[in-house]
Amino acid sequence: MLQGELRLAGRLDGRFFDLLAALALTGSLQKAARAAGYSYKGAWLVLDAAGALTHAPLVETATGGRGGGGTRLTAAGKALLDAWRGLQSRLAGFLGEQEAWLNEQPGLSALLKRMSMKTSARNQFHGRIAGVNPGPATTTVRVALDGGQQVTASLTTLAAQELQVQTGKEALALVKSSEVVLVTDFGGYQLSARNQLAGTVSRVQRGAVSSLVGLTLPGGAVVTASVTNDAVDALGLAVGQPATAVFKAYAVMLAVRG
Repeated sequence: MLQGELRLAGRLDGRFFDLLAALALTGSLQKAARAAGYSYKGAWLVLDAAGALTHAPLVETATGGRGGGGTRLTAAGKALLDAWRGLQSRLAGFLGEQEAWLNEQPGLSALLKRMSMKTSARNQFHGRIAGVNPGPATTTVRVALDGGQQVTASLTTLAAQELQVQTGKEALALVKSSEVVLVTDFGGYQLSARNQLAGTVSRVQRGAVSSLVGLTLPGGAVVTASVTNDAVDALGLAVGQPATAVFKAYAVMLAVRG
């Protein structure tokens, strides 16, 4: 869960030391540059800049001879690479110790684990299962969100059994922003969509074709919808405007703690 980027002198990062490691392995700057994602000229430039920082050349070139030509690390370059590897090992140990400490803190462990989940769905609502309605083929699950709202998910009964959904269990409701429809005026109609969350527009991030619109719900949770720019203009969406986020139950992916 914890990550840390190590740099020496504020400039020498992991990519630079990947270059040194590849150079030590291959003896070819061209091959090492390719392995570390540099151009040949870029590799020379970064090595020159690093040499200026250390006040000692990090590489030396050999032309022909019994051992053949090529580029190799100097004693200073080898020492710097060894130091980097040692520091990386110590950093990994330090981060491991701090992660273990965090996992022991009441109330923080579950929060950090939720944060560590990586998914493309922009909307991730945390809550607990408030109700399960199983059917022969489909099961509906109601998740009570931390802010007081409820989200209903529709999933196959087989999936519900595999997830072992039950009342009181911690869960995440995941919804893609493209599945969310924003309504500013129902015009006297009622919609069949199970999930209808009222809130206030708090962000309109306009792009070339579409916009990301953030809707803040009572309690602080934010629903993000992907809306075409034409729709933004037609609805007159602006920060501070009331709106309702609408999405169907089958658009909700359910995640439960294993």
